[in-house]
Amino acid sequence: MALFIKVFISFLKIGAFAFGGGLAMVPLIQREIVEKNHWLSIKTLKDIVGISQMTPGPIAINSATFVGYKVDGILGSIFGTLGVITISFILVTIASHYFEKFKEAKILKAAFLGMRPAIVGLILSVVINFSKDAYVDIKSIIIALIIGAMLFSKKIHPIVAIISSGILAILLYGFI
Repeated sequence: MALFIKVFISFLKIGAFAFGGGLAMVPLIQREIVEKNHWLSIKTLKDIVGISQMTPGPIAINSATFVGYKVDGILGSIFGTLGVITISFILVTIASHYFEKFKEAKILKAAFLGMRPAIVGLILSVVINFSKDAYVDIKSIIIALIIGAMLFSKKIHPIVAIISSGILAILLYGFI
């Protein structure tokens, strides 16, 4: 089977279970792309997630596009992107037709309530997994604490946080 078809099927599976947005799907991407297919290293995946957060658009689509490109060039990026959006597109199309009719249904409300803790758990697993390589020394911990404080106290924009962390890294690691 052509590699771009394998990329499509992998991201179709990821997109089918990616409730909660881009960061919640990172564990699924890691399992499918890094652990199962060995297309990328965990370090490369972490770099792709970082780039996906800095570029415009949803993290899920950006990640699928970047991973697809790394795996199989332009065709990989096209099929990765199509794979990750296909199930969502179908579900949203169907759901939009019925949502108004059933939005007050107890079973639907219960399902959404049940998904919230699972999404938080998925995001926490990303934080823990990514932290292993992110905090390499005291300087990286200092950067995290400063940026975390800025995010919580000043409510700065994420792009400002990313740029600020880059500047702090240059200053602390002495690359000037």
